[in-house]
Amino acid sequence: MEKILILDAGSQYTKLIARRIREIEVYCEVVPCFKKLGDEELADVRGIIVSGGPASVLSGELKIDDSIIGRLPILGICYGMQWLTHTLGGVVESGEAPEYGQAKISVKGGELFADLPESFEVWMSHGDHVASPPPGCRVNAKSDDVIVSFEDPERRIYGLQFHPEVSHTTNGIAILKNFIFKVCGLAPNWNSAEIYEEAVAKISAKVSDTEDVLCAVSGGVDSTVAAVITKNSVKNLHCIFVDNGLLRQDEGPQVYKFLTELGLKVNFVDASERFLNGLAGVTDPETKRKVIGRTFIEVFDDFAKSVANPTYLVQGTLYPDVIESVSSIGPSVTIKSHHNVGGLPEHMKLKLIEPLRELFKDEVRRLGESIGIGHQFLYRQPFPGPGLAVRIIGEVTRDKLAILRASDAILQEELAKHNFPIWQAFAVMTGINSVGVMGDGRSYDHCIGIRMVESVDGMTANWFFPGEKFLRNVSSRITNEVKGVNRVVLDISNKPPATIEWE
Repeated sequence: MEKILILDAGSQYTKLIARRIREIEVYCEVVPCFKKLGDEELADVRGIIVSGGPASVLSGELKIDDSIIGRLPILGICYGMQWLTHTLGGVVESGEAPEYGQAKISVKGGELFADLPESFEVWMSHGDHVASPPPGCRVNAKSDDVIVSFEDPERRIYGLQFHPEVSHTTNGIAILKNFIFKVCGLAPNWNSAEIYEEAVAKISAKVSDTEDVLCAVSGGVDSTVAAVITKNSVKNLHCIFVDNGLLRQDEGPQVYKFLTELGLKVNFVDASERFLNGLAGVTDPETKRKVIGRTFIEVFDDFAKSVANPTYLVQGTLYPDVIESVSSIGPSVTIKSHHNVGGLPEHMKLKLIEPLRELFKDEVRRLGESIGIGHQFLYRQPFPGPGLAVRIIGEVTRDKLAILRASDAILQEELAKHNFPIWQAFAVMTGINSVGVMGDGRSYDHCIGIRMVESVDGMTANWFFPGEKFLRNVSSRITNEVKGVNRVVLDISNKPPATIEWE
């Protein structure tokens, strides 16, 4: 597969560059900027993009292999442009006043700006700037007196100070297309049909008819799409759906019915008592996640023992998981453990099948649609692997689960009457009891939080305001219909600094 390679210098926009390139149906990969790139690593690469990042080239903090310059077309974005300048003998200066936000540029031709207007708005986010381009490079765009683009077509070197990947940059996609299609000579060839055929071919070649493949299905988009692809690739697929007692109202039967309608042979295991007993007395969020992960592995291990020749395990790993597992600059901080990361028991010795490993979430959804999975299912709200356990602050009990399920069901019923542009909306058991008046008596009952966010991919999110009328109705219904609740509050925190889930 011919591709574009993105060297990640730590920009918050790196994954967005990759998504934009995938959206124009060209395959790309992201690797740390310090990765050594030999002939083997570059065999299928037709162009390189060096991303932006928080470092300064003047500090010498990052070490990028400069032997890549001249071997392939290279586009430096923000920090990448400054790195090219510094490496090739130009001048980079530290700006007294960093530039963030919208800026208007004037264009003076060049391959990146072919067929584009002479002036348009772009998005800046930089401290240092290029004072003088590398020898042999022609300046082809400025913002006031700041150099924002240069090029050397003979050496196939291109630089952009602004971010073409963000939606705030007018003509940003057109600029990326000019680099990828005209400079690098690639053509669109990364689409759902191609992805599906390649995945089936790889799995079919790997797994024999005598080997058994195990797959845990949660009803989530990733595990479902991965399971359907694998079903169409192997003879012996064994799916297991575990009811951990932490699902939303009526979710277990609904998901089981849907999965079987897709032609999957699903083994339903009710392990709710086992999970809830394991969570008894546990209040720490990380401990909850680890208890749930460990219990799931135990349940899965018991199931695997009933299968004749378990050899492979299907996982719905996505490309953001792969990218985030390798820090571009240094060690990253663990914000929270993922419920299915940490491995299976060593004695199981299963080999992995990860058909979605190269895909972003939006690509998985498009792939799911192309193989017949319904739109309503593919675009439903994400649900955390640990389930309602991370929406109950403090100990998880059956009574709290009942109250949370009933409260969340009311919220979902009311949401179904509207078409809000939300990514997720759910109820939270805040762990707070407050004084109230119900009837003529005093109450000291639970406070339910409502979390509603809008997002593109969940990496960042803004809180969503559905309107006073909607909130009044939801609050009134919950406090009137759910015994044990006397207060409802709205969470108005963005991500960052908050996460979407409470734990």
